[in-house]
Amino acid sequence: MTTLTLGPEGTYSHRAARAVADDDDIEFRESVTAIVEAVADGEYDRGVVAVENSIEGSVTESLDAFANHEVAVVREIITPIRHALLAQGEEFEVVASHAQALAQCRSYLEEHYPDADLEAVASTARGVERAREDPRFAGIGHPGNASGELQVLAEGIQDQASNATRFVVVAPLEERSEAGSKSSFIIYPDVDYPGLLLELLEPFADQDINLTRLESRPSGERLGDYVFHIDVAAGLYEERTQAALSDIEDIAEEGWVRRLGSYDSETVLE
Repeated sequence: MTTLTLGPEGTYSHRAARAVADDDDIEFRESVTAIVEAVADGEYDRGVVAVENSIEGSVTESLDAFANHEVAVVREIITPIRHALLAQGEEFEVVASHAQALAQCRSYLEEHYPDADLEAVASTARGVERAREDPRFAGIGHPGNASGELQVLAEGIQDQASNATRFVVVAPLEERSEAGSKSSFIIYPDVDYPGLLLELLEPFADQDINLTRLESRPSGERLGDYVFHIDVAAGLYEERTQAALSDIEDIAEEGWVRRLGSYDSETVLE
């Protein structure tokens, strides 16, 4: 079973993917959208993508990819994120890393390297590659990526010690499960009127279902038009979840409701 994740080798996504597959069965893409699209098209068995960070919030590219490509979410992986600053020496001009990693280390960089330029690249591992190739660059990534001339200048540089990222495992749509302690949905009502969001949320409250995440993203159809991403602490197999979704589908009858599936969560230490 081949698993696709954000590359190159050494990203936090790669480390999360190791909970799903052996290294020999992991391949890489340069964007989350490409990963989700490849799984939706049936080219790959599994994809592992980040969806939320405890400091910087949702990974919007992942949410938009789920809205644009039909896949199933079959598993959740939580992994602590411990960023390190890697470079060939103390003197460098640019810090390169994924935009999320740069943001998660904002306070450290402002305090210790206020004159360094920040460059957002496709992944933390890509930033580490830049630092390995060019002494003018430093990278932010997992300390395990240091080797040879590339050394760890500082560890634990994230702004919050509790920094963690939530990854999900996506599979082709036909593998969607109703079994699990959590479920994810996408709701596109395709209407807009006062009290709409309250109407969409009330069925969950009526059924005593706890929402663990609510996020709105532009639909791309028109300005002010939104898609809602919702996670709940309940399985699709439960009667209360089915009852809530039935009410929501009536409210969103002009649009659509997408069940990404039910799944369980695990914490992986890397």
